[in-house]
Amino acid sequence: MQMSDIPFGTTDWSQIEPTVHKGDTGHSTWRTRQFGPIRVRMVEHSPGYLADHWCEKGHILLCLEGEMTTELADGRVFVLKPGMSYQVADSAEPHRSSTTLGAKLFIVD
Repeated sequence: MQMSDIPFGTTDWSQIEPTVHKGDTGHSTWRTRQFGPIRVRMVEHSPGYLADHWCEKGHILLCLEGEMTTELADGRVFVLKPGMSYQVADSAEPHRSSTTLGAKLFIVD
């Protein structure tokens, strides 16, 4: 990831306008900042959320609260709890997320 032309700054995530994205079940609320080609998000998945697609975008994702399950297209399953993260490259391994309890995530992609 090349990061350039981003001056020092802070983000008060509570001041960023949320957008709601429906899943197959439940929904996600995103608060998003864009820094050139880099997207940074605070994401909250509702309890019972299941993504409506297999994602091929690369991410660095940190679980802040709750618990999230990530399923890879090859059948592997990973559970993230607070303080755990994952990273995956663009077009590397299709994945989708779900949560029974709900989850709050910090994502850079």
